[in-house]
Amino acid sequence: MTHPSRRPEQGCRARPMNLYRRYFDLVAAGRKTVEVRVQYPSLRDLAAGRYLRFACGQDECLVRVVRVVRVARYTSFEEMLDAEGPARVDPDASREEQLSSIRGIYGPEKEALGVLAIEIERVAA
Repeated sequence: MTHPSRRPEQGCRARPMNLYRRYFDLVAAGRKTVEVRVQYPSLRDLAAGRYLRFACGQDECLVRVVRVVRVARYTSFEEMLDAEGPARVDPDASREEQLSSIRGIYGPEKEALGVLAIEIERVAA
């Protein structure tokens, strides 16, 4: 549970992030606890305690906002899945399916930037 003084509606800004529908629904249901991104320069300052607002097209996640619990950095998607566990990234897909999906989103040049595993927790709206 988030401490009342840390609620995003009390002055904390939530960073917007887009998700594909499949992952959006898993976050909304509380089944996805690790979001995967590559280490773009714009994400360098992402740290525990920050808030994210996930969106999918015109929809917003029913939980609306999540809090970053921790951010782990890895050199590859394989290393990240080995350390984080595939069920935390996508509980409905095998490790091999996840690698294929993630690499379909991010090509080798993006993976070479490094991989972020962003552990999240739902925040009451």
